[in-house]
Amino acid sequence: MQLYAVETGRFALDGGAMFGVVPWTIWHKLIPPDSLNRIPMALRCLLIQTDNHLLLVDNGIGHKYNEKFAGIYGIDHETHTLDKSLAQLGFSRSDVTDVILTHLHFDHAGGSTVRDAEGKVRPAFPNARYHIQKSHWEWAHNPNPRERASFFPENYDPIAEAGQLVLLEGETEVVPGVFIRVVNGHTEGQQLVEVHYKSYKILYAADLFPTSAHIPLPYVMAYDVRPLVTFEERQQYLPWIVREQVVLFYEHDAAVECSTVRLTPEGRYERGETFPLSQLG
Repeated sequence: MQLYAVETGRFALDGGAMFGVVPWTIWHKLIPPDSLNRIPMALRCLLIQTDNHLLLVDNGIGHKYNEKFAGIYGIDHETHTLDKSLAQLGFSRSDVTDVILTHLHFDHAGGSTVRDAEGKVRPAFPNARYHIQKSHWEWAHNPNPRERASFFPENYDPIAEAGQLVLLEGETEVVPGVFIRVVNGHTEGQQLVEVHYKSYKILYAADLFPTSAHIPLPYVMAYDVRPLVTFEERQQYLPWIVREQVVLFYEHDAAVECSTVRLTPEGRYERGETFPLSQLG
């Protein structure tokens, strides 16, 4: 197995929404906002290469957006795109055999499809199976008013139409050493990906821990549809992360790819050592 961090671009979200009940006086020192109160966010994916599979976890925001949308979310593809990052590693989208989607919000699944020269939207990975929780697939097709703006059917319906959709029900092992964990606070049926690599356990934290600044228990996003469930899930995962020395891989942290988590003498969870994924060998 080989692991690669794949940068697909940057965007920005309101810092207050990202930190929920945490006051501005605290969070703005952790991730300084821009003049519009937005904080920089990575669109970082995980590429997993095995003998028989090339798995991509999430795929960024894609390129189907219009100018207004790009302005609202500060989308920046000048430095990184999915295609560029894959090419630097010697791969292309046609090499990907499996796409694991943590959930179908536009910043995680927007790159799942592309619009061709004729204007038709089709799967971006022609040879891949796309893995998503059945409960979340159904949720995305009947969104609540609060979450509706995060779902765009053009990002995922063409996958089903092309016969490339795989609906999972509960926690499973997709390929040897790559496990799906399910949480339901941020959205129904969000998938975390746990990878056993060499002597390490690596958790692709998605939106349970969107950045390394979100480690403390109360730092729950206002975007979460069930914030108290998120709090309980973090209470469940953090002791395990510390005990097993799990490496967290951050999808949205613009500065930190990976870190450990430590428990302070006062009983507070906080970011431990930070490092790039490549440091794991």
